[in-house]
Amino acid sequence: MNRICHIEIDDCGLPAPTPEMEQERRVAVFDLIEDNTFALPPRDGRPIPEGPYRLGLAIREKRLVVDVGQESGDKVAEFHLSLGPFRQVVKDYFQICDSYFDAVKRLPPSQIEAIDMARRGIHNEGARVLQERLEGKAEVDIDTARRLFTLICVLSRGG
Repeated sequence: MNRICHIEIDDCGLPAPTPEMEQERRVAVFDLIEDNTFALPPRDGRPIPEGPYRLGLAIREKRLVVDVGQESGDKVAEFHLSLGPFRQVVKDYFQICDSYFDAVKRLPPSQIEAIDMARRGIHNEGARVLQERLEGKAEVDIDTARRLFTLICVLSRGG
């Protein structure tokens, strides 16, 4: 029950992502739905709304808005996270992704692997920042945080 069953990304008004970022988005959403850990912690002695959960992600006024609802559609929480703590890691992630996508077209596998290792390291850092920002609001494992970070990047590219 502590899982995400549906994800909706509100990218209205944002420029279309590049084909590579759109592919990353599709893979992240698919992987998230297949395997994730998402739980709401107890707050103020109130009962914890049961999952599975529907997640809505959007960027509004330079903040990441996370809407959480039950599978039935009943809204149970909304978080607004400043994008400031993500800014540098998102920028680094875009730069390394651009290098990676370029390398795949023209470099030998050994060099592609080195760039991909750096990309994974930056991705892990973004996931760690997300877990930190969600502390007290939602509990996610590292794989779920990595996939959610990918979606934040896709939204940030247009925002």
